[in-house]
Amino acid sequence: MHLDLPEKLYYSIGEVAKAFDVNTSLIRFWEKEFDIIKPKKNAKGNRKFTPDDIKNLEFIYHLVKERGFTLEGAKTHLKENKKPTLDKFELIRKLEGIKAQLNELKENL
Repeated sequence: MHLDLPEKLYYSIGEVAKAFDVNTSLIRFWEKEFDIIKPKKNAKGNRKFTPDDIKNLEFIYHLVKERGFTLEGAKTHLKENKKPTLDKFELIRKLEGIKAQLNELKENL
């Protein structure tokens, strides 16, 4: 999955939901269920997600939607081996992005 989000310090919940092609209610639900998602809230209570929150959401999305983990299974997976798995996941996503760019260059030749 490739997210089309511009480089920003903060993202609204609507931008995040649109990037993941899910409802905002699912993002709010995952925020309650997973401790690693901690968006900042402004005076009105609007959520502002940081790039780190987006990475964590992307990993949760991968576990739940792509690999078929249950919520409890994803929570357990995150608690047992959080850092090494997240690092590998980020590396794989970067490599997939590079592969997509190289394929695009190949098609344009």
